[in-house]
Amino acid sequence: MPIIAEPMTTEIAEQTDVDLESLNAIFETADAARMVEWAVAQFGAEHTVMSSSFGAESAMLLHMATRVAPDMKIIFVDTGYLFPETHLFMEQLRRRLNLNVWAYRTMQDPIAWLAKNGEADPAIRNDRNICCAVNKNEPFERAMAELRPKAWLRGIRRDQASTRKDRQFVEWSRRFNCYAISPMLKMTRRDIHAYLKQHDLPYHPLFDKGYASIGCNPISCTRPIQIGEDARAGRWAGSDKIECGINVDNNSLDSAQI
Repeated sequence: MPIIAEPMTTEIAEQTDVDLESLNAIFETADAARMVEWAVAQFGAEHTVMSSSFGAESAMLLHMATRVAPDMKIIFVDTGYLFPETHLFMEQLRRRLNLNVWAYRTMQDPIAWLAKNGEADPAIRNDRNICCAVNKNEPFERAMAELRPKAWLRGIRRDQASTRKDRQFVEWSRRFNCYAISPMLKMTRRDIHAYLKQHDLPYHPLFDKGYASIGCNPISCTRPIQIGEDARAGRWAGSDKIECGINVDNNSLDSAQI
């Protein structure tokens, strides 16, 4: 592992605590479990959090992380518009893996927010960007400000979206003032399937109904994919939106990409 510099006090100096270039080169040939082990050893279980949407394949990283740090804080954002199956899946995994779930909810009343913002049909979002910003990004930003982790485990993969193709395993997040660590970055869906099968872990209950990527329940935000479509084609279909905003390193309310 790369040499770690002496602790420093400023944010800019803190970014140099880890030799990112060397570390990311090593992780290109390491497996995901080793990255999780490194993160917990480097930053401490009490200073490491994980985010989970409890989506289609979320069980893998949850299982991997809690084998290393059983009491790791799991940040779960409840936007007010999640599928009932997502809540059931979260509870199923919470019981099975004894998860330490920290749920952060939107500060808006979901029904009142729709009326206030001219969203007459709950099954459709006319302004998906502002809905994500207010109901998903704000709770997550609040969680990170409150918990103030040194490291954040997340489940993004390079094969999910064009915005993720150049991401690195360990990055400094200016937005959240911590290291963002992506153990699954180079994995494929086949790799994930093999891990889930090996450990007898479940998919999200909507996965078998064609929902390959699962977010909020308006059909403009999540729909089943068709034969031959990319796994992410069901997210924000018919628009150029490809990120909810949590995994982009800027302020959620200022980014046109969310």
